[in-house]
Amino acid sequence: MLARLSIRDIVLIERLDVDFTAGLSVLTGETGAGKSILLDSLSLALGARGDASLVRHGATQGQVTAVFDVPRVHPARHILRDNAIEDDGDIILRRVQTADGRTRVFVNDQPASVGLMRAIGHALVEIHGQHDERALVDADAHRDLLDAFGLHSEQAAAVREAFQHWRNAEQALARHRARVEAAAREADFLRASVDELSKLDPQPGEESELAERRAAMMRAEKTAGDIQDAGEVLSGANSPTPQLSSLLRRLQRKADQNPGLLDEIVAALDQALISLDAAQAAVDEAMRAAEFDPHALERAEERLFALRAVARKHNVAVDDLAKLRDAMFADLADLDAGEEKLKAMEAEAAAGRELYDKAAARLSEERRASAEALVRAVMAELPALKLERAEFIVEIDSVPENRTETGIDRIEFWVRTNPGTRPGPMMKVASGGELSRFLLALKVALADRGSAPTLVFDEIDTAVGGAVADAIGQRLARLAERVQVLSVTHAPQVAARAGSHYLITKAGNADRVATAVASLEDGARKEEIARMLAGATVTDEARAAAGRLLSENAGQG
Repeated sequence: MLARLSIRDIVLIERLDVDFTAGLSVLTGETGAGKSILLDSLSLALGARGDASLVRHGATQGQVTAVFDVPRVHPARHILRDNAIEDDGDIILRRVQTADGRTRVFVNDQPASVGLMRAIGHALVEIHGQHDERALVDADAHRDLLDAFGLHSEQAAAVREAFQHWRNAEQALARHRARVEAAAREADFLRASVDELSKLDPQPGEESELAERRAAMMRAEKTAGDIQDAGEVLSGANSPTPQLSSLLRRLQRKADQNPGLLDEIVAALDQALISLDAAQAAVDEAMRAAEFDPHALERAEERLFALRAVARKHNVAVDDLAKLRDAMFADLADLDAGEEKLKAMEAEAAAGRELYDKAAARLSEERRASAEALVRAVMAELPALKLERAEFIVEIDSVPENRTETGIDRIEFWVRTNPGTRPGPMMKVASGGELSRFLLALKVALADRGSAPTLVFDEIDTAVGGAVADAIGQRLARLAERVQVLSVTHAPQVAARAGSHYLITKAGNADRVATAVASLEDGARKEEIARMLAGATVTDEARAAAGRLLSENAGQG
């Protein structure tokens, strides 16, 4: 329930703190005293559109704080937890309205969005009036109210679950069908690519391995060339060995003729030939050790260049070619098995749709039965509210092909105000006074089902009196047994049934006017009800009548 409403610098209210109680509370006062300001302030704290004109003249900003005491299991607390807002203790909604039109929102002292405040406010308070029927303006609310009245929560949950299952199956089917169709369009390319990649058989890490091997073989090729050049010098056509050998033989023949003269030359030449032989042997050994195969280098290069060419063709890294091949192979497999899989998925989607259709049809039947019961309950309340010639209608338009997560039904509350007239949506057909009474009858019929913990009725008793006003008071009191009810009223019959009575007054001078709210007890309350009965001049007769009203309704709230 609404426990406290604190207002600072809003229109005519400078500073106001009002504590509310459970049951039925009424707000009364002269026309223009500021009752609408109080409701506008409350609406601001519930997420209504901000307006710079709400800020009190001369102030830079206004502020409204609404404090709510609700059970731990209340849906509003679920909203808080879903948005990571602490929900221990009271729920506090605070709205700051600046004179330049900007607003700031705080939920439990944490900055928040207007949308979040509005969602929480919607779960906490319903405002009903002749000119502001926010609580029931959305036809979706009518469906929710009917489901709450009929206790259809389990059936509605089953429909939502069936709808989600069917939609998931349909989406999976659509994705698979698109994939198969795309694969079919590219079937030739896929098969050619798979054949090419299968023949190539790329392996992860093969590119770097081939590149390293190629570099090593190129280095080996260069080294082998140098060794071969050395061999050519030592043993080729221009080798010095034959000439040195011939020279050595000539000098050796002459050495005997000239003892001692050519010995060193002969020895040096002999040593040179030995060294040349050793060098040739080393060259031969190095050539054998190098074992360079030019064909191996050619094969490595061909393999490397082939891998890179295919990778460029498919715009992937060489190391991803194997994955690409596997993916293409899978696509081909899906293509080959696509029709069978499509049939299975189509069957699954059809089964999901059938399951949904059955659940939605059952829910629709139960809604129609509940609608009849709701009509009877509302119609039973109308005669006492001087709507005995009116008719309340729950219009249900069921379209099996129009599948939604809430079912196949479009539900809207209609009324017929007089026999022979055309029925239509309640919000359009009923007059202001009629609409207020229809809403009251509906809320009484719904009792505590699908209701916010706080209901606000803004002057729903306007232009009625006597027995009708008393009937309105009775029904507000009945509602207040289950939820908190705040009623702005001009009817003494309604005021007399309240458990709490607040008087709204306006006072000041030519320069400054302020609205105040006072909780009335006993004598003051009797005087206010007498004023409501008598008008401008309160007579003793009016006071006596007020006393009788209060006595008759003693103990009722």
